[in-house]
Amino acid sequence: MTRPVTAELDLAALRNNLQVVRRVAAKSRVWSVVKADAYGHSLAHVWQAMSATDGFALLELEKAILLRDGGWKGPVLMLEGFFSADELPLFDQYRLTTSVHSNWQLKALAQARLRAPLDIYLKINSGMNRLGFPPGQAAAVYQQLRGMANVGQITLMAHFADADQPEGISDALVNIEQAARGLDLPRSLANSAATLWHPQTRHQWVRPGIILYGASPGGDWQDIAGSGLQPVMSLRSEIIGIQNLKPGDRVGYGSRFQADREMRIGIVAAGYADGYPRTAPDGTPVAVAGVTTGTVGMISMDMLAVDLTPCPQAGIGSPVELWGPQIKIDTVARAAGTIGYELMCARAPRVALVIKH
Repeated sequence: MTRPVTAELDLAALRNNLQVVRRVAAKSRVWSVVKADAYGHSLAHVWQAMSATDGFALLELEKAILLRDGGWKGPVLMLEGFFSADELPLFDQYRLTTSVHSNWQLKALAQARLRAPLDIYLKINSGMNRLGFPPGQAAAVYQQLRGMANVGQITLMAHFADADQPEGISDALVNIEQAARGLDLPRSLANSAATLWHPQTRHQWVRPGIILYGASPGGDWQDIAGSGLQPVMSLRSEIIGIQNLKPGDRVGYGSRFQADREMRIGIVAAGYADGYPRTAPDGTPVAVAGVTTGTVGMISMDMLAVDLTPCPQAGIGSPVELWGPQIKIDTVARAAGTIGYELMCARAPRVALVIKH
């Protein structure tokens, strides 16, 4: 028998979430962001469920090629562009749209021998100070691009650092408007948070990521509870052992948890080597046979323990939902001091995928 920990992927939920985005941003085209192997959901298994999208956006060239080889003929946007001039022949062969954020990329584009022009996303630094040209250089860079035979359509691209925070997007918008002054270009600005909560940012293209997979860009499920978004990934396992504790008995490495009463605990076949957060404290929510309870003790590499007091009928083989429709991934992430993005992306290769159509 194989180890019972699995990641169930609900493709109907994924299709639903794309339709939610379409309703929210009805006048925009949609880049479905599938970087990091579709946020840990396995691009090869899920991209066809998103085939109603207008385009896919990602970072990894091999995954872009996977989409093309799989039959996707629509736009593919490389969010960080090409990492070496040597990649440009493949961008040309597979007809990939590339972001441009650095002067060396401008030089490489100008010198490349391409069969046909590439569409370009001109990346502006909106104040996040990761990638992008300063706003004051946007007009000059645009003119350089316009003079290149290798350049097709140009779109203005930027990102928001605080669209999910109280400070919002106002400072970033000032920088973006400075960059766009005098440039009549289509725009792609809105990430998941901006798509949901800042309609003035939607423009021609939106770039939803985390909301496609049914989690909140702000890290709190209540932020999206009324949106119609549904969790796509469920991390599931089973009880593989039972321990009956006396007052004073301890659980797990470091003896962090000490029983203050007689209690029954279940040992679950899942741990941090599967992608469950080691930092999860005692009481992190878990569902056993549909009943919400909590973890006890330190998370081990391959196992964790749960309190069976609320579910006395549970035993060996009882199903466990570590996150999914009942136990929201954002709730687990917040308890562990992280975000749902990290938990999705941390799914280990040894965790079997179960595809629910």
